[in-house]
Amino acid sequence: MPVGVFLIEHLWTNSKALQGADAFAGAVNDIQALPYLPLIEIFGIFLPLAYHALYGVYLAAQGRQNALEYKYARNWLYLMQRMSGIMAFVFILYHLGEFRVQKWLFGMRVDAFYQTLQAHLSSTWMGVPWTAILYLLGIAVTVFHFANGLSSFCLSWGLTVTRAAQRRASIACWLLGLALFGLGANTVLFFATGSRFYIHNDVFSSAPVR
Repeated sequence: MPVGVFLIEHLWTNSKALQGADAFAGAVNDIQALPYLPLIEIFGIFLPLAYHALYGVYLAAQGRQNALEYKYARNWLYLMQRMSGIMAFVFILYHLGEFRVQKWLFGMRVDAFYQTLQAHLSSTWMGVPWTAILYLLGIAVTVFHFANGLSSFCLSWGLTVTRAAQRRASIACWLLGLALFGLGANTVLFFATGSRFYIHNDVFSSAPVR
């Protein structure tokens, strides 16, 4: 749950970039101004994330896949959950290296996050925005892992006993996952191209882009 809450908060905070550099910096600075922030980050984010990642790698190594022998949806989802977890872990390490490690070890300023994201995601090689594509794939596998894991959690913990309850929970989790992916993808598209999938004029009409 701490990892899931952080994922939602992180995608929401980053979406503030659609209102411009000042709004994004303000959202980041609000987080930086939280009391006991180092303790929150250590015990509420990084330790749960490290435990979840390492235990997930252990489960992926120990688990026996039978999706090819028994081609049921749950077997494929089990396999995809393990694969997406490893891929999300690699993406998160890459993302941490881009910003957190730079901030901790090399003094990267918080107000440089916006310009750095804009420079990285808008960059191309041979005309292809590889970093933006990497971010889209990274967000997709991370959100899938969260949504599918949340649905499996409801089942394994006995929160959804009947088939109807399981179906409703699965639909709710997938809708949440699609919404989160749309939120993240919209932010990536904005940093990469300056355009958006969706924009509400009342919210963003007066926000300059810098």
